[in-house]
Amino acid sequence: MHARTAAPSNRPVRAVLLIMGMLAALLAAALPAAGTAQAAVPDRWGFAYLDNATPPPGYVPDPSRQWGSWVSPSANPVRVDQLGLGSYVVHFPQIGGPGGIAHVTAVNSAAHWCQLAGWQPAGSGEDVYVNCYLPSGAPDNSTFTVLYTSSSGAPATPTGSYGYVYSDSSGTVLTQYNSTGAVNTVSKGSTGIWKAWLPGLGLSGYAGNLQVTAVDAQQGAHCKASDWAPGSTGQTVVVACYDASNAPYDAKWTLSYSYLRAVHGPAFPPRSFGYLWYNGSLPPLTNYNSHGATNTLGGSGAPFVVTLPSVAVPSDTAQTTAYGSGPGYCGLYAPWARPGGAVQLYVNCFGPGGTPVKASFFTAYTSAF
Repeated sequence: MHARTAAPSNRPVRAVLLIMGMLAALLAAALPAAGTAQAAVPDRWGFAYLDNATPPPGYVPDPSRQWGSWVSPSANPVRVDQLGLGSYVVHFPQIGGPGGIAHVTAVNSAAHWCQLAGWQPAGSGEDVYVNCYLPSGAPDNSTFTVLYTSSSGAPATPTGSYGYVYSDSSGTVLTQYNSTGAVNTVSKGSTGIWKAWLPGLGLSGYAGNLQVTAVDAQQGAHCKASDWAPGSTGQTVVVACYDASNAPYDAKWTLSYSYLRAVHGPAFPPRSFGYLWYNGSLPPLTNYNSHGATNTLGGSGAPFVVTLPSVAVPSDTAQTTAYGSGPGYCGLYAPWARPGGAVQLYVNCFGPGGTPVKASFFTAYTSAF
């Protein structure tokens, strides 16, 4: 009799244990482990290429050059509205929130630069405001690439390092991220000059990539990395900004640094990304290709042709920023091409008055995948 009653009495226990195990498995699948709960780098991101300088209301830009971290980006695309001559708002869906930074690069065969006017949550999305200018400082329509990204916590893997800063004109840090958990700082120098300190990132020699963008809603301004001093304890970057008359100018600005990481922060994925720094030569550790190929630099400088073999995977994006002393600026001459699985970035740089020049620059490419 005991044997008959023992089995039925254990069935509810086993059933409960089975249900609890199933619930635990479901929870484990739905929630990240405690050690990685804050390891999403980035938490929210999106990029786009505005391929029409005079877009109609609610325009959906090039689908092969936009993507983001929201649900179903292909079914829920980025949209762009033109606000006025040379003025645009880019609507990234479902990634609204505080903090983060943005970058923008003009894509134009003639001398133009594009800058940020600001960004802010809009409902569940994030709106990024972009203004574009002629060398004279007059607003003008232009195509451009734009990137928004926001990170928190430590990286999910130890691969590489990443950090960013958004500074106001006084050197006050408005938002920042450092993948080591350290705090980035900014000190103000003379008019139009700042020194950013990114502790713990990178290597003691030149390694990685920099991007800098001006932020000003009132007038034209362009910013660049004018100097870079890597060290064993972190990266020091001097940021310089200029107005349309090429005079030093106190603007807000964004700066990002990535080493063995894509321009918006992640390592793997994406599995296809790369970057290159030209400073008269190509320092080896600033010339990276995630497929192990060697990136090359060709062209006369009007434009340069940067070739990144094997990395072309739409959807994708690219950013470029100038490097060195003086008020020059750089952009993309045309949208990037994808010949035979490679990516070709066409970088053009300009001096005072919009004269094409052969100048130093950083450029970075990433796919979404």
